[in-house]
Amino acid sequence: MKSSISPAAAILILLMALVSACSRAKPDTSAEGGEPVAPEARILPGGELRYGFTTEPATLDPLDPANTADGRSILFNVFEGLVKPDTGGNFLPAVAEAWEVTEEGRVYVFTLRPGLRFHDGSDVDAADVEFSLNEAIRAGFTGFNQIESVAVTPGGEIRVTLKAPDPEFLPYLAVGIVPRNNAERKTKPIGAGPFSIESYAAQRSLTLVKNPHYRLEGLPYLDKVTIVFVADSDALLLALRAGSIDGAGVTGSLIPQLDPDVFEAVPGYSNSVQMIALNNARPPLDDPRVRQALNYAIDPQEIIDTAFYSLGEPSGSPLIPGLSKYYDRSLVNPYPADADKAKALLAEAGYGEGAPKGRLSLEITVPSNYTMHVDTAQVAVNQLERAGVKAAIRLVDWGVWLSEAYQGRRYTATIISVDSPAASPRGFLSRYRSDAGGNFFNYRSDAFDRVYDEAQREMRDDRRAELYQEAQRIVSGDAAAIYIQDILGFKVFPKGRFGGALNYPLYVTDFSSIYRLQ
Repeated sequence: MKSSISPAAAILILLMALVSACSRAKPDTSAEGGEPVAPEARILPGGELRYGFTTEPATLDPLDPANTADGRSILFNVFEGLVKPDTGGNFLPAVAEAWEVTEEGRVYVFTLRPGLRFHDGSDVDAADVEFSLNEAIRAGFTGFNQIESVAVTPGGEIRVTLKAPDPEFLPYLAVGIVPRNNAERKTKPIGAGPFSIESYAAQRSLTLVKNPHYRLEGLPYLDKVTIVFVADSDALLLALRAGSIDGAGVTGSLIPQLDPDVFEAVPGYSNSVQMIALNNARPPLDDPRVRQALNYAIDPQEIIDTAFYSLGEPSGSPLIPGLSKYYDRSLVNPYPADADKAKALLAEAGYGEGAPKGRLSLEITVPSNYTMHVDTAQVAVNQLERAGVKAAIRLVDWGVWLSEAYQGRRYTATIISVDSPAASPRGFLSRYRSDAGGNFFNYRSDAFDRVYDEAQREMRDDRRAELYQEAQRIVSGDAAAIYIQDILGFKVFPKGRFGGALNYPLYVTDFSSIYRLQ
């Protein structure tokens, strides 16, 4: 008798080896207020971290809602709002020192933190906060259309009055506060976060340097973070192995390509929804039977097993499972893989061998810089073929995807992950409202709009959770998209050289907590 080990088990063993050293490298987050407390004896003060990204910011302006997820992740280190999330999803004081909510959730009054300074050494005052919030209103930030007025009280507090009570409003006030007199905000941004931007060379690198005026004593640990922009995940791996970068965020499919004797990884979900987005307004996807057929043709578990080495779990909802109170667990697998059922629905819609419209053809547009989405597309094409659908992958660069698919909505199907600017179900579900600017799937549903709007007015948290779950079921029933998973990712570093990496219920990379190790 000889022993054997399955490929999946081998991957898990390799993963355990990669992450085994992470627990000793992570700081304790049990301190009051959720701030990290590092093992001081092991910290090597200062120094630089070179960290790889496959996409760069669309803008350096925190008050421009058109930024990419990676852009927001970077600017998380540069700007701070009135409040800031911790790793548990709680919102802590930041620019604000304290606040109170009055008039049954309609008025928020913030007391500003005394002595707070921007990167240039100037004081953060109430007029700066008032200006920033009003700019966010004009820019159309999610949730800010609910603001009736922003005013400075005689005592120097910030009074935000809403058009109607809103118990979920606080997370949106994490939007970055900027100086009111910075006319060069888009190219030379100034904030109050742990790092300032020293330089930016498009398509090459962005350099962050420590803010000596940061409100939290001892943070950040590093003197400098150089973010290196690379073409794709393959280039990211090459840079890690060559030592030209010290760290990067990678997906599970890349983990087996890293030597566990050389690298260690911190696991964490991306807090975004990977999907095959469907353009509901473009034929043939304007027919719900076709969209439902495509859902039955796709097997998310097979995608995870094949493209992600079984690291992760399916999720059939437009909301991430991490928002567990609001996530509808009945949607884990709402369309069990069934090629025959897919063919039957396509036949009803007039597609198939010998059918009036012939065999259905589908073009899937994929941003080429995201290997995880390209890998997903390759598996999906094979699955669609089994259901009689001829699918072709169209690879485009990130700029083309943004302008054509997201902004122009000129696509049929596309594979992407969408995140939320705040740890709130609203951030994920608001884009499905019929008139939403971020509704790049062109989804239209009076039933969804009604339920979603009711959730925005509901002050009882349990009832609001029920409404959000109902809204998810409506989107799923309409097959607005094909929902796959919240991708499990990893922050990878050379073994024993860096510690302190934290995970948030948002798509962010917090460089302020990372430190070099002795």
